Amino acid sequence: MSRAAFIADQRASHRVPYAVTCRALGVSESWFFKWHNRPPTPAEQRRAEVDAAVAAAFGASKGTYGSPCVHGGLVTAGWRISEKTVAKSMACQGWARRVRKHRNGLTRPDKRKRPFGGLLKRDFTAPAPNLKWCGDITEIPTDEGKFYLATALALFSRRPLGFATSAHPDAVLAGQAIKMAVAARGGDVAGVIFHTDRGSTYTADDFTGLCARLKINQSMEAGRFVF
Repeated sequence: MSRAAFIADQRASHRVPYAVTCRALGVSESWFFKWHNRPPTPAEQRRAEVDAAVAAAFGASKGTYGSPCVHGGLVTAGWRISEKTVAKSMACQGWARRVRKHRNGLTRPDKRKRPFGGLLKRDFTAPAPNLKWCGDITEIPTDEGKFYLATALALFSRRPLGFATSAHPDAVLAGQAIKMAVAARGGDVAGVIFHTDRGSTYTADDFTGLCARLKINQSMEAGRFVF
């Protein structure tokens, strides 16, 4: 950006008077107005056209394109322009690619553990109590940091039987939810199927051992499931 362009930008963007910026840069106001009132040079006109095209392409991508993608779109549209010029234009205009953030899920399988089979066969209904339960752990952001909610849901009533919260989404948390559900059912739930994802929380030795002692049959499927 030239000194004259900088002076003009300070007035347009920040409402700084021409006289103040001219004095700060050590140039006369007459010099600036001579530049300001003259017609644009071919290079300046080309730069303005490039800036407008880059801004339009970047806006059409909803801010997700970087300079390579913007450059590719302009070339396809017939522009003869380098990626370096596109990148410079984007930088001068303050355009930066907005990176899409993907929420990290809590389902992280333990490759050392073999997951249990899917006993429900995608049938999330139950004709009677204590036949099928489902469980999950949900991340809940708060002003004091993240905490996690583990649940055990009865598929017959569609109501939660047990739940627990903790700052850590581990096997202890999942076990607390199961223990509450078992207590709610009188302490004897032998044969019930407990269906979850294949996350390491549910394949951990502490949790699988608890289910074995309670005679709960674990069932798992990959990915999300609806019940």
